[in-house]
This record gives sequence, structure tokens and C-alpha cells, in this order.
Amino acid sequence: MLEPDLSVVELRSYFVRKRNALLVRGRFSPLYLDYYLHLMQHGIQHEEPLDQMLKDALAALALHLCSRPQDEGCAWTIHVKEPQRANLFVTGSTHPGRVTGRVFTEDVRQEGEALFVAQTTRPNNSVRQSMVEFQGDDMFAAVEHFYTTSEQRLTRLFRLPEEEFIQISAEPDCDEAWLATLTLDGVLELEQTEHLTLLETRGYMFECGCSVERLLPIIMRLPQDDLDHIFADGMATITCPRCGAVFRTAKASFEEWRSKQA
Repeated sequence: MLEPDLSVVELRSYFVRKRNALLVRGRFSPLYLDYYLHLMQHGIQHEEPLDQMLKDALAALALHLCSRPQDEGCAWTIHVKEPQRANLFVTGSTHPGRVTGRVFTEDVRQEGEALFVAQTTRPNNSVRQSMVEFQGDDMFAAVEHFYTTSEQRLTRLFRLPEEEFIQISAEPDCDEAWLATLTLDGVLELEQTEHLTLLETRGYMFECGCSVERLLPIIMRLPQDDLDHIFADGMATITCPRCGAVFRTAKASFEEWRSKQA
């Protein structure tokens, strides 16, 4: 269930006529506010620039989802080498419209190139996965490279003032020469220079949907020795693998829940 007090970011998609391109735009300040409230609530701190990289990945994923079919869900795992070895994980869907994510800095592989791994799900379809290598620590550049290499579709991402972002993707018969050379100044003038047709508006928020009840099946699969260890003081601490939220549950509550499952 979505929290009623969370902020919804409206993303609007447009068709750029005569250029045959799809434009998606939105201002992410409200979503970032809820992201930071989430970090404060669970005592999570991300060092810079990893914090900004995660925020960029969240925005890019929401823009991507808005350009895709409404029943599609996505999860991106981005292994970065710079400024340190870390994994960024972001995931989201349109129904309900939400994105979430976290940073992993422990137990991260210390070798190999930077990798962008994308998983896409749709009802009644098998999971589609693709993986590409990329260079640097710019999340927007990584997403653009993913589109070009895996989706085989030219896509540009632009950072505007006041935490507004725009994604422009090539559609069939796109004027790719125009898209490839488009500058930020050109993007700021698109409403005056191009014919934009509004297609739809979708809403997204920063929200995981996790709860202690949804995470209990994870620890139920552990061997009894491990369960005895994590409940050594009568309480277990569970961390959500999607957003990093921290929950505590008593052993008695867990045993009662497990007996009901049996």
C-alpha cells in the first residue's frame, strides 16, 4: 500500500512531431525530499558522490518507466568503480507508480569493469535481462550507453535547473542527427522551436512497500543455527534489500508468524 503522505512527482511524456522522438520530463524535488526522509528514518547515510549517483539513477529509472508500457517493471543494478567500488540498485513500476533504491558498499566485487545490469518484467512474459559495460561514474551517461548498446535506441538525458530532468528517445524514423547534436540550450527552447504533443501524465513517488511482514520469509529460509544467532538477544534486525529500511522483530513474534505459515 502506498503511504498517503508521500509526494507524487508528475512526469509528462510528449511526442516531438517531425523529429519522431519521445520526450519525458519532470521535476524530482518532492521525490528527493521523501528519499532523504527515508534515509533519516532508518539512519542511513551515503557518502558523496554516491548519494548524488543514486538520486540520478532514481530519476533516470522513473523517466525510463514513464516511456515504457504501463505494466512493465524494471530493476537496475549498477556496479561502479569510481569514486569507489559500489553497487547502486534501483527498481520501480508504474502500477503502482513508485521507485526505490539503495547503495551497497560492503561485499562488493573488487575486480572487473563497471557494469549496468537491467531486468525487465511484464505479466505473462519471461524476465528480460541485459548487461553492458560502461565507463566513468556519470549515471546519465551510463543510462544513455545502456540504451544505445542494449536497447539499440538513441536516448539523451538532460539536467535542467531546480532538479528537473528530461529524457528524449528515438522513435522509428527519428531525426537522429538532430537528437545526437541536441544541446542543453536547445532543450530549454524546445517548446518554442518544436511541436510537442502531450501524450500522458504519470505519477511516481519514492516508496518501497516493504514491511517486517514482507521480510520475514527471507529469514525463515535461514538454517536454524543462523536463526539462533540473529535472535541471540531475543530480537532480530532485518534490512530490506531494496531500500535499506531497517526493521526489528522479536523472536516470539517470528515464531508465531512461522507457525501460522506451517
